[in-house]
Amino acid sequence: MSKMNPKEWASQVIVQEEIDKYLVGGKDFIDEDEIFQKLSENESPSPDRIRAILKKSLSIKRLDPDETAALLNVKDPDLITEMEETALAVKRKVYDNRIVFFAPLYCSNLCVNSCLYCGFRKDNSKEKRRTLSMDEIRRETEHVIDEGHKRMIVVYGEHPLSDADYMAESIKAVYSVQRKSKNGNGDGRIRRVNINAAPMRTSDLKKLAEIGIGTYQVFQETYHKDTYSRIHPEGPKSDYRWRLYALHRAMDAGIDDLAIGALFGLYDWKFEVMGLLYHTMDLERQFGIGPHTISFPRLTEAIGSDLSTNSKYIVSDEEFKRIVTVLRLSVPYTGLIVTAREKPGIKKEVIKLGCTQTDASTNIDIGGYSETVKEETADTQQFTLGETRSLDEVIGEVADMGMISSFCTAGYRCGRTGDKIMNLLTECVEGKFCKLNAILTFKEYLEDYASEKTRLVGEKLIQKEMEEVRQIPFFKQHNLVEKLEEYYERISNGERDLYL
Repeated sequence: MSKMNPKEWASQVIVQEEIDKYLVGGKDFIDEDEIFQKLSENESPSPDRIRAILKKSLSIKRLDPDETAALLNVKDPDLITEMEETALAVKRKVYDNRIVFFAPLYCSNLCVNSCLYCGFRKDNSKEKRRTLSMDEIRRETEHVIDEGHKRMIVVYGEHPLSDADYMAESIKAVYSVQRKSKNGNGDGRIRRVNINAAPMRTSDLKKLAEIGIGTYQVFQETYHKDTYSRIHPEGPKSDYRWRLYALHRAMDAGIDDLAIGALFGLYDWKFEVMGLLYHTMDLERQFGIGPHTISFPRLTEAIGSDLSTNSKYIVSDEEFKRIVTVLRLSVPYTGLIVTAREKPGIKKEVIKLGCTQTDASTNIDIGGYSETVKEETADTQQFTLGETRSLDEVIGEVADMGMISSFCTAGYRCGRTGDKIMNLLTECVEGKFCKLNAILTFKEYLEDYASEKTRLVGEKLIQKEMEEVRQIPFFKQHNLVEKLEEYYERISNGERDLYL
């Protein structure tokens, strides 16, 4: 952990040559004039053209900027309905009908940046600052595990007290925790830690690669350069390109599972969708793989931030649904994450549009999962949550929708990351393993943590899923039906963490 003065530390974060190496002719991959031109030229797409684009998306081919811009500009309600139906069909073709659950853990709200929309910004006097110790991280992890979670994303402010060494130590702390399950049928632990952290130099990213992180998530926030400059006035985050190429550096450091996103409400939503597409395209161009997930959080109220409630670009629910629909169609192989920023009603609607992951039982206070410290940590949230229900409640709702909940981490531990998982996703093979592992991990949850109500609806759904597996030729040809039934029986008899 760095002992350096925060201002001095911040001045040394950015390494210019680790930006310049990715530029083409001195330019980055966001050409704003080109984006505006694409949106203008595709302003009135014909129904036939839209249906041809939908057909391409269903073949699990990434759309190009003109095609994506055309989808963004559709106004006909019937065509929009066709787009939404196709989006769900694409999701099911690639990922089947499961929803992966995770929990965030906020470790620190100290920050050297001054982002105008964020409660963590360094000049926000209303924010109560705290960095969790390793013992506190272990205690927080215990509470997360006791809800039934197996996946965690750990979140850090950008500060010398939460540098790469602190991150590595905190990830070890999370992995070290084991708990007896709620119903006493098994042992609980976090099987995969992903991180949301500030851009780092390649040498620091290598430390995280060595410790065994899952996905590295960095959101550009906004791809519009003037807006970016205005709302990031100070700190390393004020450098647009340092952030823009954060995931390129991660690839060079050996982290091949990447997550991008934008904070919708800072600038025009159509422009931001196009920015996410161009980001995807440049990762594909330079490394041969795109992002594993894309996130699309909306701006919500943050303590001490006027921008968080007064932005002229606030996204409506209907616009939000279009964002999710177009992203699913534009980058059909990627996972889509809808977060607890969203209220239950709209969250349920966009899950039906092709989302693959969500969080539940979420608490974003620093130390907020531990009831003994909850009252002491008021005013430590980065933003306002819309979804505050327990994991069990959300899983029950998802099951009522006919979707199976998954806690699978098999892909990471079987080496299905990077180009391997991208090939399996575009060939619609990974989703078949997702289906099997969703059944197994959902069975674990029902045995170990579920309420009686959720267990009953969940068991019926599992039997339906297993019957589908028995009828699908792929599973028969690869002897996976027998393996699934064997593992299912072993889990029923008390074994845990079996995966394919």
